[in-house]
Amino acid sequence: MAILIALILSIILQLGAAFLAVSLIKRTKYNASWILISISFSFMAVQRVYDLIYISQSNLVLEQTSLVSSWLSVIVSLFTFIGTFFIRKIFDLQDRIESLRKGNEQRIFSAIIKTEERERQAFAKEIHDGLGPILSSIKMAISALTFSPNNQTDKEIIKKTTFSIDEAIITIKEISNKLSPHVLSRYGIERAVKNFTDAITFNKSFDVTIDSNIHSVRFDYNVETVVYRVVCELISNTLQHADAHEIRISLLKSDTNLHMQYSDDGKGFVYENVPDTGMGLSNIKSRIASLHGSCVIQSAPQKGFSAIISIPI
Repeated sequence: MAILIALILSIILQLGAAFLAVSLIKRTKYNASWILISISFSFMAVQRVYDLIYISQSNLVLEQTSLVSSWLSVIVSLFTFIGTFFIRKIFDLQDRIESLRKGNEQRIFSAIIKTEERERQAFAKEIHDGLGPILSSIKMAISALTFSPNNQTDKEIIKKTTFSIDEAIITIKEISNKLSPHVLSRYGIERAVKNFTDAITFNKSFDVTIDSNIHSVRFDYNVETVVYRVVCELISNTLQHADAHEIRISLLKSDTNLHMQYSDDGKGFVYENVPDTGMGLSNIKSRIASLHGSCVIQSAPQKGFSAIISIPI
């Protein structure tokens, strides 16, 4: 009777250890060593069941050594179960540490984005409010000279200088708007992206198509800023490297996510061969990851480029 009790306890403990081991396989990312350990625990449990069936159906006289062996099996199964239980605790601790690490990374990256945007806004304001009025006053002063010179050459010089100052004022406004687009803060992503694409497609040899259901819907500051900067970075990459004729941008809002799909018909590239630079595609992925979003990039020679992005809202 004592042997049967020992075997039953051993089976229960061994099955518990096997169950815990199997439940941890996914968390070990299907590590081969842990799979083998789980299989061995499972076979040990099967062996205990077999021993129980054999003894319960056997009419043999049970010796004292069999009793000692059975209770030793109980002790082994007990320690196996406790060890597996504490291994699970270690995995739980690792998961909490990983969760804290990701949370800290998100807060740090969010702080970097906000600081970067504040510096952009300050710099844009200094350019617009500082250099802009100076150029305007110079233009007014030169314009006043147009009434006095009689020499045609002088008039031509003044005319060209005035034109150059006008171009400089326009350029300053464009730089200021790119650094800190007021349209984004006032009207949101869709309007800001359209304004940006309208500016770059003026007198250009390519088309930009935008499909959106966002309209005037507003999102969190970080979401709007990251999406806008990512779109600008992708368009810039297309203009510099792709030799594309068409860019397609899709901005779609669902109940839980903001989806963006970007593609061009350029010459493409082998994505795996692109260096992991801080200002390129890796920077885009880092920005998306900071919002717990996903980013899938696909490209191949002569097959264009596409990026599929999804951000929780």
